[in-house]
Amino acid sequence: MFLLIENKMIVPNMYQAVISAPEIAAAAQAGQFVIIRPTEESERIPLSLSDWDAARGTVSVVYMIVGKTTGQLAALVAGANVATVAGPLGNPMEMGHFGHVACIGGCYGIASIYPVARQLKALGNRVSIIVEARSSYLLFWQQKLKSVCDELVVITRDGSKGLTGHINSLPAIFTKLPLPVDRAIINGCNYLMMRGSEETRPLGIRTIVSLNTLMIDGTGMCGVCRCTVGGATKFACVDGPHFDGHEVNWDEVTRRRQAYLREELQPLRSSAGEFANLEQG
Repeated sequence: MFLLIENKMIVPNMYQAVISAPEIAAAAQAGQFVIIRPTEESERIPLSLSDWDAARGTVSVVYMIVGKTTGQLAALVAGANVATVAGPLGNPMEMGHFGHVACIGGCYGIASIYPVARQLKALGNRVSIIVEARSSYLLFWQQKLKSVCDELVVITRDGSKGLTGHINSLPAIFTKLPLPVDRAIINGCNYLMMRGSEETRPLGIRTIVSLNTLMIDGTGMCGVCRCTVGGATKFACVDGPHFDGHEVNWDEVTRRRQAYLREELQPLRSSAGEFANLEQG
C-alpha cells in the first residue's frame, strides 16, 4: 500500500495526486511513468510522472477522469492508501544539449512536460514551453512552468488567454520565437501529438512524442501497447514511450486507443445515474 498525501482537482476534471513512494522518487527520471491501481479490485492504469521529490519520497501525477479506474482514484482522499504504484517504468526522455527546444503540452501533458523542460533547462538548452487548452479555466501550473523555461506561450481555442487557435498555430508561433527551434517535444492527447507532428514535419524539426497507449503490465509482457513506428512493431512501455512523431502510425494508435471507449464510458454513465438517485432521495 502507498500513502496518498494529496489528491485534489486543479481544473475541471483534472486532478493532481501526490503519493508517498520513496523508491520510485529516488529513481525517477524525466519522461517515465508509473502503473497505478487505486484499490485491490481496480485495473492497472499508466500515468506519466509529473514531478517527484526524492528528499520527501513523493511522486506526483496529474490525470483526468476518463473511466471507472480514474474515477476511483479521484474519489480517494488524502490519508487513504493506493493499492499499487509500480515504477518508474518506460525509458527516460532523451536528454542533451540540443540548442532551442520547444516543449508543447496540452491537457494532462501540461504537467508531464514540466520535468522534461526542467531537465533540458538544467542542461543549458533554451527552452520554450507552449501550452494549449480549450479555454483559460483549463490551464494550470503556469508559474511552475515559467520557472523552468525562457518563454511560456499560451494558446486557447476560445481566445480567453494568450493566442487564439489550436496546435495548428505551431509554425506561426515558431517564427515569433527568438531563435529557430532545433527540437520539439509534445505531450498530451493523441490528437495533439499527431497534429503537432504533422505541423513540424515540413519544417524538418525533430519531434518527440510520448505515446499514451493502452497498457496492462507496463513491462513488455502483455503486448497491449504495441504500435507501429517507422514500419516496425514497438511496445510503447519498453521501447518507448517516446518516439519520433514523424514515424508513428497515428491511424493505428488512434484505432487501438479507442477500442474500449464504450466500455470506459459505461461506468461513468452508471455513476451519474447513482448520483442522480441520491439527490432525489
